Amino acid sequence: MTSSLLEKYKNKKEKIEERLDEFKSVWKNLDRDIFSELCFCICTPQSKAVYCDRAVSSLTKSGVLFSGKYDQIRNGLKGVRFPNNKAKYIFEARCMFYKDGSLKIKDKLDISNILKCREWLVNNVKGLGYKEASHFLRNIGFGKDLAILDVHILNNMKKFSIINEIPKSITKKLYYSLENDLRVFATNKNIPMDALDLLFWSLETGEIFK
Repeated sequence: MTSSLLEKYKNKKEKIEERLDEFKSVWKNLDRDIFSELCFCICTPQSKAVYCDRAVSSLTKSGVLFSGKYDQIRNGLKGVRFPNNKAKYIFEARCMFYKDGSLKIKDKLDISNILKCREWLVNNVKGLGYKEASHFLRNIGFGKDLAILDVHILNNMKKFSIINEIPKSITKKLYYSLENDLRVFATNKNIPMDALDLLFWSLETGEIFK
């Protein structure tokens, strides 16, 4: 099974690396673009990523994401589950990151210490757990040592005997333990952590998304 995984990685490696390069370029963009990625990750719990991306992209293009009222954001979250709570989280995050009339999210993120940065996000941005914070940091180019433990990744961790069973709930301590297990597996297979995430995700969904 491992040899099959390595073969699939070989076949998908170029596209995976292209996607990771796209993520790495995001940090050079405006704070608005970084905030949009944050909002996408706030929307993802128990929702299909493609619907979240579509909704946040529409809100971004219309400007509602940056200046709209709660109701406008709520109405724009089409296809996103629990839109009431998620619109609230987005609205509150926007208020937190606004300074002197504009978004200043980069100033708040200490990218020199990604684990510390993730902790800060989890503790300060409502709607973000370790999975969502890791997802956000990966999508802005800083996920090479982080695991995004969603159902797709956990399914493959069980499939490749990294874990014996999928946990019903994940505490902070368990998240770090599972993340380390995945890190060891990635190192042993000589597949970068962020590349392994996209590989597992593509095996489950058939596409390399975000």
